[in-house]
Amino acid sequence: MRGEEVAITQDNQPVVKLVVIPKQAKPNRKTGSSKGMVGISDDFDEPLEEFKEYRS
Repeated sequence: MRGEEVAITQDNQPVVKLVVIPKQAKPNRKTGSSKGMVGISDDFDEPLEEFKEYRS
């Protein structure tokens, strides 16, 4: 984890090398950048007519 490489050997020959994968930079996110792009209809949480027979 400190940048060291580790080699795994078989019959004194290296067969696998483990290395640390560098962290990817996080993208710059701006709060509210999607404002107005998503909408929810007024009847969003109303029961669906297709499921009327399953309701009590």
